Amino acid sequence: MSGISEAEFIIPTPIGGRLPTPEVFDNVGEERRDRKRRLAAAFRILARFGLTEGIAGHITVRDPEFPDRSWVNQYAQHFSTICPDDLICIDDTGVVHDGTGPVNAAAVAIHCGIHSANPAAIAAVHTHTTWGRAFSARSRLLAPINQEACLFYENHVLFRGDIVVLATDEGRRIAETMGEKKAAILLNHGLLTVGGSVDAAVYRFIAMERCCQVQLLAEAAGAIEPLSEEEALATRAHLASDYVAWLGFQGLYQQVIREAPDLG
Repeated sequence: MSGISEAEFIIPTPIGGRLPTPEVFDNVGEERRDRKRRLAAAFRILARFGLTEGIAGHITVRDPEFPDRSWVNQYAQHFSTICPDDLICIDDTGVVHDGTGPVNAAAVAIHCGIHSANPAAIAAVHTHTTWGRAFSARSRLLAPINQEACLFYENHVLFRGDIVVLATDEGRRIAETMGEKKAAILLNHGLLTVGGSVDAAVYRFIAMERCCQVQLLAEAAGAIEPLSEEEALATRAHLASDYVAWLGFQGLYQQVIREAPDLG
């Protein structure tokens, strides 16, 4: 299966009231400020969940005006301290167009290739997490053992690449392996997710990390009983869209914005 068509998704229907929707901007300057703010907030959120490991890890978001450029975190800055003004804008070759400070070479190798090869990938997330690394030590996909795991059913891939990523074509090869799918298990390395927004990509990453944790815990207790293909596909239709992932991120985003005035 190469990907998931929009026709397969089911839009959530609330009881009373209206669901929020992503803001539509009148100009690219406002949209850029919003993307950078959400990107900085996303780093804070990952830090709160303990999803950071030393100097490893990066999130990128495509610039709304220049599609060959993305915003990324500075190398070796802890996620919990990142503000919008700390972010650096690089193009698909790694050339810096805005901001100061070093950029992780692995971020260039992975993210620039993904953004270049996959126009639908507005944002990409990769960092070294406990459960993701543990799960990636074995060559297998997540099993559809609960509704959250069904988000990734036939929607993620296995990829074997470099452990210390420096090859400039790594991101392109990951993107080609993923196709239209939204996540990858990088064997002996960790997890990677993409999305049509920072919100969607980051929420998927958090969900995938937790799915790895749940499956490893369940397997430690005994044999697991996955859902049937029919059940997994039906459940995925409710959960796998960028909108539902965006929606899942909003509570986390609102919380960190209230508590971190330095995010602007």
